[in-house]
Amino acid sequence: MNDASYEKTPREINLHSKSRLLVIEFNDGKRFELPCEYLRVFSKAKEMRTREARVTGKEEVNITAIEPQGQYAVKLAFDDGHETGIYSWDTLYELGENYARNWQDYLDRLQAIGYVRNSARGEAQSPKRVTLLYFTYLAEKLRKTSEEIEIPATVNDVNGLVDWLRRRYRDKAHLFTEETFQVTVNKQFSKPFTRLDDGDEVALIPSSPIAPVAPKR
Repeated sequence: MNDASYEKTPREINLHSKSRLLVIEFNDGKRFELPCEYLRVFSKAKEMRTREARVTGKEEVNITAIEPQGQYAVKLAFDDGHETGIYSWDTLYELGENYARNWQDYLDRLQAIGYVRNSARGEAQSPKRVTLLYFTYLAEKLRKTSEEIEIPATVNDVNGLVDWLRRRYRDKAHLFTEETFQVTVNKQFSKPFTRLDDGDEVALIPSSPIAPVAPKR
């Protein structure tokens, strides 16, 4: 195995089902967060290559199984019944490197046929209601241990929620400094990209009992 092929071998592959993301880190340090929809519509399975119509309606598709194929690829099974797509390490690497261009090309082609993705329609939907749980100094400084709140429809993940909380509590924004607390969604530790849905329970758990100090002005 030459150095180039070794670098394009994954050292870690993780499926984040709630966020519908496949996260892949390669030996060269490159890390890609690939949406399941993206992997589904760019499948190189024979029946997908020969299909004339553009694949649509895959906004909510998820991966249900990841099966190793020797030392060079994985087969991904999707919950819409598609399970014949084999993705080599080179293919996954290429999909990661060219994600922005490929995704924009996909959106452009959907627009050309007059198709509106569900997520685009969802921007006009009602805000989501979530339950927030606060611990240690967050509970003390905010003077509450929990609250059920309505967040904007545009807040779709943990990172967006934290940014929104900084704006909501402007005089206490320093309490929501990145890396000073962990976040769980429905009692599962989350990532910044973890998706938020209506009815979720989100807990903010400081990693230290000592609150961050507000910056001097």
